[in-house]
Amino acid sequence: MLILHVIRSLNPASGGPTDSAHMFAAAHHVAGNHVEIATLDAPEEGWTQVAGAQVHPLGPGKGNYGFSLRLLDWLKVNRYRFDGVIVNGLWQYHGVAAREAFAGRRPYVVFSHGMMDPYFNRRYPLKYLKKLVYWTAQEHRTLNGAEAVCFTSEEEKRIAGGGFPFRKFRGVVVPYGTMGPPEGSRSLRQEAFLSAFPALRDQRYLLYLSRIHPKKGCDLLLEGFARAADKEMHLVIAGPDPENWGQALRAQAERLGIAERVHWTGMIRGDVKWGAFYGADAFVLPSHQENFGIAVADALACGVIPLVSDKVNIAPDVVADGAGLMEADTVEGTARLIERLQAMTADQRLAMQQAAVECYQERYALRNSAQEVYRALGLVAG
Repeated sequence: MLILHVIRSLNPASGGPTDSAHMFAAAHHVAGNHVEIATLDAPEEGWTQVAGAQVHPLGPGKGNYGFSLRLLDWLKVNRYRFDGVIVNGLWQYHGVAAREAFAGRRPYVVFSHGMMDPYFNRRYPLKYLKKLVYWTAQEHRTLNGAEAVCFTSEEEKRIAGGGFPFRKFRGVVVPYGTMGPPEGSRSLRQEAFLSAFPALRDQRYLLYLSRIHPKKGCDLLLEGFARAADKEMHLVIAGPDPENWGQALRAQAERLGIAERVHWTGMIRGDVKWGAFYGADAFVLPSHQENFGIAVADALACGVIPLVSDKVNIAPDVVADGAGLMEADTVEGTARLIERLQAMTADQRLAMQQAAVECYQERYALRNSAQEVYRALGLVAG
């Protein structure tokens, strides 16, 4: 089969949708099928290398909406080459273009990537009003016309779409996860990280690895770390800063008296990223909203204990498997996560680390996802 992904951007700073396209390309490849990706990146932007996939950079799109007749024309010309289509993300033109090109001609599904979570309506009420207008004019037609709208957990499916009318789409849960670390030396990857950030050599640290964004609770993390972490513990904050929030967070760390123990790495990838996981005492994500949490699955795959808020939708399953700790997305909850970790005995930590790997293998290893997507598209029997 030949599958097409349609996505606004493959820029790694875009987070979840980009990660999803990379991972599903790998999953399609393992399943013996082929994948192409149509994106509104401009060719010169350089986001065209995806293992196992041919990328068509058809941008740039115009404005934040990403309007592009070039994308629409390409989709119409090529639509009959594809057996099925996966639209990644909402609220932008690439979804409308996919609907206009494929509806009634080729099956398509839409991955919401958490973009229908009511959290955003409460957090950004003016944006919600704009989305409501757009939903009424366009988006409900895109979702209702799809074979299915795909969610990554039962919780995401349950809460999706609150506050938006005309919802007639079929929601399905598709097993999601990551490829995990590549085979090879754990110690060499740790050395890659420590060589890049030598100040952390021989230091114990907690790892935050995600976008630096208000919804991720970075400010809670700094406050909770200042309250609860022992004086020998360091904190690594790794990830892109698309909202330029880092300056305010650095000032917060200064006020809290922890600036010398907080390390800002920017985005890290490859062996450096995996080395950061392998060397961490724990991974921490006190997010206010997380439909899945790819970095949580990566931590589990590395045998690293995740400390997560109850707003990470997979957190209850991780806790049920004895593979991590969960508390409220508050300063107090974040501090309790760190306190609970520090109170664990060596044997308790080892048992939870082993449970983390088992949880990953059972729930989040990306081996069944492609087949479930094909089922959602109606390309294989249910």
